Amino acid sequence: MTQIKNIVFDFGGVLVDWNPRYLYDKYFGDAEQSQWFLDNICLYSWNLQMDGGKPFAEGVKELQAEHPEWAEAIGIYHTRWIEMMGGEVPGTADVLRRLKQAGYKIYGLTNWSAETFPMIRNTYPVFQEFDGIVVSGEEHMLKPYAPIYHCLLERYGLQGCESLFIDDNKDNVAAAIEVGMHSVRFTDAENLVQQLREFGIEI
Repeated sequence: MTQIKNIVFDFGGVLVDWNPRYLYDKYFGDAEQSQWFLDNICLYSWNLQMDGGKPFAEGVKELQAEHPEWAEAIGIYHTRWIEMMGGEVPGTADVLRRLKQAGYKIYGLTNWSAETFPMIRNTYPVFQEFDGIVVSGEEHMLKPYAPIYHCLLERYGLQGCESLFIDDNKDNVAAAIEVGMHSVRFTDAENLVQQLREFGIEI
């Protein structure tokens, strides 16, 4: 097996806890209505448009025109976005720092809006540990499509066979393997340590 030199982290659900429910459960005061709203109005597929580079103001305006009765609730998806953050995923930042101390290069590959990513980058100190980060909203390309993986590899001069990608989404994991990277599906930090050992990575 080729020696792993580079560890590539997804962010949402792996390093930091992002969930619109944190905001909308407060806004509606009703978990059931909050879930209905996210299943029927502010869908994940709509959020992906911003992750892909669409300006929030444009995305919000379009959705408000489609659902004027929900205009206020749609608007806070942008204006109160930071309230969707639940902090760091327990243990992952510690694993990342141990990998860094062990000499591995640390990279990030994330589906995230170019407008909101600076908020989390400036909030969580762990983001200072990265040797390079590719953000979908800045590149106008998304996981699980191959171009964004190639963007990461080419920009930082990485070999796919020397790189291990960690993501909580099975489609993103499969896509990484398709472009020649190694990849594991994240569930929690403790399991990640075990997965790393399978690649000969002891921390």
